[in-house]
Amino acid sequence: MTPNNAVFNKILIANRGEIACRIIKTAKQMGIVTVAVFSDADRDSLHVSMADEAVHIGPSPSNESYLVIDKIIQAALISGAEAIHPGYGFLSENAQFCKQCKIHNLIFIGPPVEAILAMGSKSAAKNIMAKADVPLVPGYHGDNQKPAVLKQAADDMGYPVLLKAAAGGGGKGMRAVAHADEFEEALAAAKREALNGFNDEIMLVEKYLLGPRHVEIQVFCDQHNNAVYLFERDCSVQRRHQKVIEEAPAPGMTEELRQRMGEAAIRAAKAINYQGAGTVEFLLDTRGEFFFMEMNTRLQVEHPVTEMISGQDLVEWQLRVASGEPLPCTQDQLQIKGHAFEARIYAEDPENDFLPATGTLSLLRPPAESAYVRVDTGVVEGDQVSIYYDPMIAKLVVWDRDRERALARLTEALSNYRIAGLTTNICFLYNLATTHSFRRGDVDTGFIEKYESEIFRQRSEDINYGAPLAAEAILAARQDSAKQQAAQSSEPNSPWHLANSWQANSITKPRVQVKIGAREITVEADPNNLNTQLKVVAADTESFNLFTDQGVFHCSEVKPDLGLQDNQADGNLTAPMNGTVVTLLVKSGAPVSKGDSLMVIEAMKMEHAIIAPADGTVSEFFYKEGELVDGGAELLAFAESEEAQ
Repeated sequence: MTPNNAVFNKILIANRGEIACRIIKTAKQMGIVTVAVFSDADRDSLHVSMADEAVHIGPSPSNESYLVIDKIIQAALISGAEAIHPGYGFLSENAQFCKQCKIHNLIFIGPPVEAILAMGSKSAAKNIMAKADVPLVPGYHGDNQKPAVLKQAADDMGYPVLLKAAAGGGGKGMRAVAHADEFEEALAAAKREALNGFNDEIMLVEKYLLGPRHVEIQVFCDQHNNAVYLFERDCSVQRRHQKVIEEAPAPGMTEELRQRMGEAAIRAAKAINYQGAGTVEFLLDTRGEFFFMEMNTRLQVEHPVTEMISGQDLVEWQLRVASGEPLPCTQDQLQIKGHAFEARIYAEDPENDFLPATGTLSLLRPPAESAYVRVDTGVVEGDQVSIYYDPMIAKLVVWDRDRERALARLTEALSNYRIAGLTTNICFLYNLATTHSFRRGDVDTGFIEKYESEIFRQRSEDINYGAPLAAEAILAARQDSAKQQAAQSSEPNSPWHLANSWQANSITKPRVQVKIGAREITVEADPNNLNTQLKVVAADTESFNLFTDQGVFHCSEVKPDLGLQDNQADGNLTAPMNGTVVTLLVKSGAPVSKGDSLMVIEAMKMEHAIIAPADGTVSEFFYKEGELVDGGAELLAFAESEEAQ
């Protein structure tokens, strides 16, 4: 046995960001020396400073650093690490990486290569699950990948259908198709994304269930044929097939259904001789029937909610199982205690189709951690959120003895999260968590679309409530600024320092033009009767988040247009974010119709199509495939047809 009851002397973490930091914390508690790897972009990252040692593995793009197997293996050998923890994403479910670890006598902290291969192909996994008596969603999982064959399968099972990359995960290479005439374009986009993300474009076609919940079971298996399930997580609330808020246990779950799902998950794991941490994902319909989706052969992003309700450290379990120890607990010893939520804090713009955001974290003040609040992060104030990696800033995890109290913890913690320098999804998360349906636990995978107007505060009653408060916050900020100027002035009592619309003979109520989300509204406010209790969090120098009892509003003051801004050239379309040009979909000079996709930009593992605003012609593209573009850069010259004008 190694010092301090450690199962290994030294491990290398083949990952970055918050999950690398998370693994390092547990490893250090166990007395294990940690080795980080880093790219050029991550040279000064938090996970590098936290680790005992660090090895540079290449340029910023992940396909030149974190995804290069040889570089990771060499870093482990050079550092003298005995084992490699892959985290999640990157090489965590790569069978070749697992195989290379074994060849070089490095322990892979995860399942055997055979299990990864079995679950790595969604089509092969379906066949294995059928034999193990695990219920399946109807679908096509065949080897014939001709577009006509895939479309015929979709036509036969009926729309809507879901296209899924066989080697995929995390919503990459996935498209929902509502109608037959959308199939070809969706298939091409899904295959492109799958090839870019996994170097594999094999697709599955599945029946798209209406109103299902996404409920997953955490399983753990050791090398001694022991297996347990650590209950379930409800991950139904998603956007772009990526999870937003997860919770454990699942709302409304019965002991009988939990046991049936848990036992099915154990059958799935034993069918492939699984070892380590794994997650079996199910779709749960309104009748209480569940269907196997996939098995993730790694630690999940949302594993903290399971840790919070079980009292177990799943990373410690991984390390002990990988070293050959038996599972720390039997099924009978595991109990659910309380309720937990995880909210993923992202650098993204929910009001602009969740486009990823880049920039500097000029202000980063998370809520205070306690027995009730946990923040897993991989960044500190001053760090850059770049175009190269996933835009996650942190995972906010809360716990309390029941769902209602835990949800109150979540909304309080979100309202105390201070981030400035770039756009985040905190407003979106707060409003989602405070909707009546979410409070009731009435969730499914279409939740965000169903309650869009309530979540984004687009309803008239929300605007009418929020706009006056936003105007008061703006006036209060003006008064604070005026007081500061007066304090620094040689004439502090000058009327020029007043911010209450002072006039020679009277005081009038100023009209403030406020922008709430995408809506602009003019408000008349009384500067002498301001609400000083408003909780305002600056998002950047131009806008702020306004937290109220009825939700949070992203607000800004609409400045008068004095003709000082340079206008963009008419007819040119701009990049919505920093990224890389993936493909040009039309030729210069070719006529296009309104709604046609013109080109595709990829940033932070997600594709975004540039759409024709009207019938017309693309006269010129300003970028080629593979070139980097800055957010706001002109991408192409577009001329509307005379009929469209």
